Amino acid sequence: MVHAHITAWFLALVFFFIAVGLQKSGKEKGAKIVKMILRLFYVLIILTGGMLLTMWSMHLLKAAVGIWVIGGMEMVLAKVGKGKKATGAWVQLVIALIVVLYLGFSLPIGFDFF
Repeated sequence: MVHAHITAWFLALVFFFIAVGLQKSGKEKGAKIVKMILRLFYVLIILTGGMLLTMWSMHLLKAAVGIWVIGGMEMVLAKVGKGKKATGAWVQLVIALIVVLYLGFSLPIGFDFF
């Protein structure tokens, strides 16, 4: 289950950057399609993360920060889509992503990079 979760969030990050790139280049139709695929991956991330959470209940903080990452991604996409300055949303997303990666890789299951 860990591998499915890691694959889902990795692909979500790839689709997120594709969506941002499409939005910045003005290709709204393509960006809309990629954002819908990205939202499907959000559901997969939450489902696989929920399954991991039921197996190891000590990951509540990581789950909360993971939801924060998803929210940060949506904030960046919304601001970029409206043509507004997204610096604050980017900073928040990067901080949340660093925290969730640290928590995910330092917990007892999965990989041990830290």
